[in-house]
Amino acid sequence: MGLAWVVLLLGLWLWGRQVTDVAQGTSAPTTGDMAAVGRPPEVRLPPAVRPLGDALPQRIDIPGLGVQAPVVARGLDARGAVDPPPFDQAGAVGWYAGGAAPGAVGPALMVGHVDTETRPAVFYRLSSLRPGQTIRVVRDDGRIAEFTVDDVQVQARDQFDAQQAYGPRRPGRAELRLITCGGTFDRATRTYTANVIVSAYLTGSAGEPVRPHLARSAARSP
Repeated sequence: MGLAWVVLLLGLWLWGRQVTDVAQGTSAPTTGDMAAVGRPPEVRLPPAVRPLGDALPQRIDIPGLGVQAPVVARGLDARGAVDPPPFDQAGAVGWYAGGAAPGAVGPALMVGHVDTETRPAVFYRLSSLRPGQTIRVVRDDGRIAEFTVDDVQVQARDQFDAQQAYGPRRPGRAELRLITCGGTFDRATRTYTANVIVSAYLTGSAGEPVRPHLARSAARSP
């Protein structure tokens, strides 16, 4: 398990270093994501609830951003980094299918583009989320996993910390991480200068299971 976690963190470190890349030919604007929000001390957060079973995510809803987006399973690319959705699916969110499912024990990882050459993408306003806001993930078992935002961070690309970004905050808890590009767009290197990382944890659920969850092997293909 220790070796597997080291390999996973290496791949995720590469993801964090490369997810800020922009496809050749694009020219994205700055995002305005310049500083971490963190957790204001006056925000009272609800208690975590018991994790759900395994099930595949189908849609993510972020009411505070007006986002309702399909979720697609993604794997690793040839370089060992998590492969985000292609730019022609900029309205979709990619879920790292090699990790935890949203609502199950552990941090479920989701990544989305901030913008494209011509328009904002699904996570354009991700940095405007605040602690206490709700994120919902619709699963294929009929359940809706309800998460509460814990904190919002902006990590500089050259100071990326995979353990802090993707490791569990509390053992045994169901957690969710949403990641996109942040900072400013460097036209010389064609990359963004930072990553926006939203951390949330399971605080409720709705719906009743309608069928057994799919085998985990079905989620492995990108």
